[in-house]
Amino acid sequence: MWKGLLLLGIVALVTVLGSGQSAAAAVSCHGISATGVGHDLGNGNTTAQISDGGVLQGTTVGSFVVTDSSDFPVLAIAGTVTFTTNKGTLTVSVAGTLNVSTGDFTASGPVSAATGKLTGATGSLTLAGNENLITGVFTETITGNICVDLSK
Repeated sequence: MWKGLLLLGIVALVTVLGSGQSAAAAVSCHGISATGVGHDLGNGNTTAQISDGGVLQGTTVGSFVVTDSSDFPVLAIAGTVTFTTNKGTLTVSVAGTLNVSTGDFTASGPVSAATGKLTGATGSLTLAGNENLITGVFTETITGNICVDLSK
């Protein structure tokens, strides 16, 4: 009888450990190499359409503030960019620069929130591009890595 209980205990332990390992194995990392075309809406707000984004294919909404203008015409900026996809949303908190003479910008940072199938995502992204300072239209590249369990 003790052998049977011991065997049952070992089977239960292996099952619990095995299920934990399979859940961790479901997390996969996705290299991001996307492009975006968007519009500066004014007051630090942007919107864009993301192409070739894989898990981040969809749209973005950005909100930025100037954190330092002492190196004018290059402004230090910080804010959030929220990607909306068919899997959920993913928000990245970014910091970077915007050159108000050339329109060149770059910003990078970590994932700070996510919903839907993207819940629990980790990683970081870099957004770099150029804005037409007359029309407000910009193009950008988005690169980085996002790790997430899409099986849930």
